[in-house]
Formats: sequence, C-alpha cells, structure tokens
Amino acid sequence: MAQSRLHIGGVFKLFCYSKKTGKLKWVEESHNLVTNEGLNHLLDVLLHGTTPTDPWYCLLFNTDTTILATHTYAVPGFTEDTNYDEATRPEYVEAAASSQQTTNSASRAVFTMSATTTIYGAALVSLSTKGDVAGGGVLFCAAQFTNEKIVNDDDILELSYTITAADDGA
Repeated sequence: MAQSRLHIGGVFKLFCYSKKTGKLKWVEESHNLVTNEGLNHLLDVLLHGTTPTDPWYCLLFNTDTTILATHTYAVPGFTEDTNYDEATRPEYVEAAASSQQTTNSASRAVFTMSATTTIYGAALVSLSTKGDVAGGGVLFCAAQFTNEKIVNDDDILELSYTITAADDGA
C-alpha cells in the first residue's frame, strides 16, 4: 500500500545593506518551522472554507529563542524587534506558485533599522501591527538564525522567504 507524506517548509534569507554605501554587509539564511497554528490555518483555508489570509507580513525578532511547533501568534516565544522606521510590518509579496514553491525574492520585505540591535530570527504572521501579539493573528512559521546578527541604525535589511510543498511519494 502506497503512502505519501506532504512536507511543507521554507527558508528565510536576510540581507543587510549599509545605507551609507549601499554595499551588502552580510547574508543569513535559515530553514523555518511551520507552527501547529500555521498548519491548522493552512488546512482550514484549503479544506474547511476558512477565509484566506492576504496579505501576510514579515517580522524580525531580537531574542535568542528556539522555535517550537506549539508557538502561536499570541504566545510566540520570542520578542519582536520593532526598531525599524516603517510604521507597520512589511508585507510578504509573493509570486504565484511554480514548481511547488512560492517566494517573495523579487519583492523582499524591507526594514530600515532605527537603532543598533541584535536580530535572532524571522517569522511570517497574519497581522501588520508592529509588536502586536494579542490581535488574534496567526503565526504561520518562524526561524531562528544560526548566528545572531548585529545591525546598526540605518542599516537596510531585506528579508526573503521561500516556501516549498512536496510529497515524498513513499
């Protein structure tokens, strides 16, 4: 009897540019964990008729937090970094799915840093309000970077996220 397993996961890639010179300072990349809350939302939208979330929003966090499947929007386990000039979380502007993946690599989320801070990871959430954790949103996925990244006031951070779905065909 053939069985299959659906795998859903993605990769966050964070680029840091100097605002003064425009030069790339570093790149950090990390695989994410899709939370139980995110998987439930995906199933509800796909099979239960729940209204899709559109758009999704990107956030960065500044605590050294191991991401767990049980983290939720209301209890994310990390502290969001709100030290950037933009008034709201940047939108995740993804391309149409192709080859079982979608990405915002052509339209990365931009954060113009307003203070020197340390970034430990990134996440994809359903609401735009910076620092909000009580608004009834969805924490779809998050990733802790391998190395914490120090960013300076006026650094420009660009975040891409590529999500892939695959059936192992086993």
